[in-house]
Amino acid sequence: MNLSQKKFFVIAHRGASAYFPENTMSAFKAAVDMKADMIELDVLLSKDNIPVVFHDERLDYKTNGSGLVLDHTISEMKKLDAGSWFHPKFKNERIATLREILEYSKAKILVNIEIKPEAVTDNEESGVVELVLNLVNELEMEDEVLISSFDYRVLERVKKSRHPVKMAMLYEQKQSNGRAPVKLAKDYNIDAFNLNKKELTENWVKQLNDYKIPFLVYTVNDKNLMESIIESGAKGIFTDKPDVLIGVVEELFKKN
Repeated sequence: MNLSQKKFFVIAHRGASAYFPENTMSAFKAAVDMKADMIELDVLLSKDNIPVVFHDERLDYKTNGSGLVLDHTISEMKKLDAGSWFHPKFKNERIATLREILEYSKAKILVNIEIKPEAVTDNEESGVVELVLNLVNELEMEDEVLISSFDYRVLERVKKSRHPVKMAMLYEQKQSNGRAPVKLAKDYNIDAFNLNKKELTENWVKQLNDYKIPFLVYTVNDKNLMESIIESGAKGIFTDKPDVLIGVVEELFKKN
């Protein structure tokens, strides 16, 4: 993935999640149909060590199941309804594996894989990072994937693995220990800095722009805020409404 290949990236947050149940195949297909540049998804591990695309640590709210994701096998989770919580018409949606989404996305759309801290353990050899990297390598998608996490151990392990995959830091205050974005970018040798719209201060914007560190901002659904963030120099925005952001980008760049 070359973050300089485009002026700006429209990133579908958990797919087109304003209109479809998040992190499901239908949400990602909709993002492709809307012509988003990238999808963002969340990865946890099943009981049988399969990377699954799911945000919450527990199944209770976003499926008709209950309990922790890591306490269920993939075959058990495949029987669950992962769509009705959003709308009854999505009752046949199933939890997807990372393999399924990557196989669908290949050559269609870039993918930001967020590895959830709940999936990270001290065991590096058979841990989630290695499983994700091996899958990306198997599918020959190193140039189509951006790995991100709030757990900085993930970033350390990606670099240590020497897999040619781009990395983005999701800013986490405690682990950052007072370090500014530029210092963090150097310490972890990241390719992009992902931050919450509430963290986008003038000082941080100046630092990131001065040192030419690409920054991606989440999660923005308001048109006016989208416009101001784009004008601040952001390289991309995560949004639940990729169609809205595409309209803002087209209008803004037409003006300029």
